[in-house]
Amino acid sequence: MKILVTGASGFIGSFMAEEALRRGMDTWAGVRRSSSRAYLADERIRFAELDLEHPERLALQLERHKREHGGWDYVVHCAGATKCRRKEDFDRINHEATRHLVRLLTELDMVPRLFIFISSLSVYGPVHEADYAPIGESDTPRPDTAYGRSKLLAEQCLTDNTAPSFPYVIFRPTGVYGPRERDYYLMAKCVARGLDVAVGSRRQDLTFVYVKDLVQAVFRAIDRGVTRRAYFVSDGNTYSARTFGSLLARELGRRVVHVTLPLAVVRVVSVLAETLAGWAGRSSTLNRDKYNIMKQRNWRCDIRPLRDELGYVPGYDLERGVKETVAWYKQEGWL
Repeated sequence: MKILVTGASGFIGSFMAEEALRRGMDTWAGVRRSSSRAYLADERIRFAELDLEHPERLALQLERHKREHGGWDYVVHCAGATKCRRKEDFDRINHEATRHLVRLLTELDMVPRLFIFISSLSVYGPVHEADYAPIGESDTPRPDTAYGRSKLLAEQCLTDNTAPSFPYVIFRPTGVYGPRERDYYLMAKCVARGLDVAVGSRRQDLTFVYVKDLVQAVFRAIDRGVTRRAYFVSDGNTYSARTFGSLLARELGRRVVHVTLPLAVVRVVSVLAETLAGWAGRSSTLNRDKYNIMKQRNWRCDIRPLRDELGYVPGYDLERGVKETVAWYKQEGWL
């Protein structure tokens, strides 16, 4: 079986490629020419240069691939951006690129058996902020970030009536963490320096999923042959705003000072950081989008369909996942 993983050079994509290799699949890494291949060193990996943001170039690349190698049985579309300098960049990278890929696969008669799209819980935005009920399929998405809106538009490329038979499955993971991930790594660095920061005084329910469990869910969808479904993904537990930092501190052997920043202060700092980064021609990890994510109080989500339909059983709770992640950070010299 041939599988294409777009964004294979990234955090989630590299783990998808590794699992495909472990299963003996003919694994193609969809990358840009400039992409790092640090996590794609296995000699069995084959590379497909795909310029997802430029449809004319992408069409030529896909046509050439079809002529020389045929199509793919499965496509796992991980390529995307979580932070950008400008809001329109999210739409270009997350939404438009997905639309180009889906359209061209259809037009070139390269539709796979299954097209898996890695979306995000952020497509739903702040839901059930008063009662903290789990976000579920019956809720209406109302994203309040440029990132979440771009992912929702990308989902609609798959679910709208223009491609009524396109065989997709959408995964909407909550916060994905693990080795190679850099945003939660910044939190680990902060804890390593003795500081654990929380945002906002009102209760915040957080959820997480270890990257290997997200990979498990994706390949269960391939094994079960489900199509035209969407699933939320977490480890099935709910955590307080302090849990992640406390687990990091324990694994790092550090005593920390716990600080809670008012939302108003975080908003001012986020706007300032984004503005200064824009002047310097780069993106900032702390920005207005990130502020809205930190402001959201309820990140619970309903994973019962994932359990019932795909037999998903999370292998990692946060304690086990943080332990393995910190061990990797230390081994690689990140901490």
